[in-house]
Formats: sequence, C-alpha cells, structure tokens
Amino acid sequence: MSVKLLMTWDILPGREQEYFEFVVREFIPELQQLGLDPIDAWVTVYGDQPQILASVDVRKGESLQKILVSAEWDALMVKLNDYVENLELKTVKSKPGFQM
Repeated sequence: MSVKLLMTWDILPGREQEYFEFVVREFIPELQQLGLDPIDAWVTVYGDQPQILASVDVRKGESLQKILVSAEWDALMVKLNDYVENLELKTVKSKPGFQM
C-alpha cells in the first residue's frame, strides 16, 4: 500500500522570508535525502485553515515508520519548528490529487 504524509502548519509571524529560504535550501533537499518525495504544497489565502499543507510520497522500498523515528527526521522537525507553529502530521493511503 502506498502512503502519503500530509503536513500542515502556520508560518510564524515575521519569519516568512527566512521560512521560505529554509524550505528551498534545507527542508526539501533533506526530505529527499530521507526518501520522501515532495508532491504537493498548498497555501491557504482565505479561511480558517492551516496556512500551509504539504504532502510527500514515500519512495518505493522506503519505510515511512523508519523515517519518522529516525534522528534525521527529528533534527529536521526541530529546524522546521524554528519557523512554524501548529505543526500536524497525518499519514493517509495515497490517492491521486489533493488530499487533506
């Protein structure tokens, strides 16, 4: 069964520029090194929902459980938490298109 990891968060006020630099320079490359392929990123511009929804696919042969308990994952989440709040993770069965 193929799974997706859905991640939602809000960018900390005043940290937007630093956040976007972190995502491009560190977050995405480190996700890929862990065996996760970014597939979607959505920004909420209106409404009472998390500001960011990002999803990653687990590469064939990789184990999401092993990734999520690794020291590398923990370190990446610590870095992300410097820029965001209300971080939530959810694992879902992978389907085509937008999932929440």
